[in-house]
Amino acid sequence: MSADRILLTNDDGIDAVGLRAVHDALADEYDVVTVAPTDDRSSVGRTLSDDVTVSDHELGYAVDGTPVDCVVAGLDELVPDADLVLAGCNEGANLGSYVLGRSGTVSAAVEAAFFGVPAVAVSMYVPGGDDWWKTDLEPAQFEHAARATRYLVDNAFEAGVFEEIDYLNVNAPIAAGDSAPMRVTHPSDWYGMTAEHDGNGGVTFDDPIWGRMTETDVPDPVGTDRRAVVDGEVSVSPLTVPHGVASNGALDGLAERYGDQ
Repeated sequence: MSADRILLTNDDGIDAVGLRAVHDALADEYDVVTVAPTDDRSSVGRTLSDDVTVSDHELGYAVDGTPVDCVVAGLDELVPDADLVLAGCNEGANLGSYVLGRSGTVSAAVEAAFFGVPAVAVSMYVPGGDDWWKTDLEPAQFEHAARATRYLVDNAFEAGVFEEIDYLNVNAPIAAGDSAPMRVTHPSDWYGMTAEHDGNGGVTFDDPIWGRMTETDVPDPVGTDRRAVVDGEVSVSPLTVPHGVASNGALDGLAERYGDQ
């Protein structure tokens, strides 16, 4: 199997710079059909709408919906012969186990797995602490992400990567200078979300990791996705879907005793 036809989506919106960067990196050799949200639908996870409006776009189709809407509409109706789903390139990293379920980019890849279609989710780490999202990004800054994406699409099928896993979660550093090396990683399990009552009936959430994304302060060891991008590497995490089921003797006992109540 090869990836002759690619369904490209994202959660930043169909006109995002990152989506265009990976599109342009692949379009000369692959049939790339974009099915992406009309506007920014970041951090919506696997939210699914009841129905969506679809309109033609120069890159394919613009969907007034979520990334998961795009994958379902794409694989079941608009591009049913797609060999691969590519989600990205997201403006901002998707790192750590706790982020995977809330990321629209990663959720698009997860949805593809339920269709039996391999997927690659690709994101770019933008330095800048808590204010990283204010950065105006240029196409050239996605060079590492686009290069890594093209390399994986070109080679992963022949190498048998997708015979063992469902999707790849790729995170690249922002491009600056030489090409970045690639490291196979696992998602970090560090978690530090906090909540604070504001005294007026509201609660504010904070993810302190963005302030710790430096070589000296990041709390993750070598081998994790977050450590890799801080070290200037392209992180590639090979992941499976759905959630695993573990044998549990205690629960077995509870179920056996249920009828005795």
